[in-house]
Amino acid sequence: MPEPSPRQAVGIPWALQMKAVSIQEPSRLVQSLTGAILGCGGWVLSRGASDSGRVNMLFEFERQACVDIYTVLVASGVELSQTGHTRLTELCQCTRSQRRDCGAEIASVDLEIQTFPPEIVDVVQASGPV
Repeated sequence: MPEPSPRQAVGIPWALQMKAVSIQEPSRLVQSLTGAILGCGGWVLSRGASDSGRVNMLFEFERQACVDIYTVLVASGVELSQTGHTRLTELCQCTRSQRRDCGAEIASVDLEIQTFPPEIVDVVQASGPV
């Protein structure tokens, strides 16, 4: 059984670590995700993009906003891993079934997104839908 992260030990049972990919340009992705998360009432604790195209974001939100957060992640062009989809689905279902007890609790997401160089994006977009 994996050890809880330091955040979980402090009392945030929904501290999620997720990976994703995106064809969006890294700085534009950081900007649009930041605005979307803030628009849902969340807090962006840290954000950044590396020279290799990797975007890292750490953000938190009240659990009652989990469906909105999930929606803006998908709408922004972020392709979550299967584990990421599973964990967010679990969070949304658990929150919905216990809304009165946990809606104001905080969920934390440590999200790593790998973006692709423009040359690869151009090739993928030119090939059309699979």
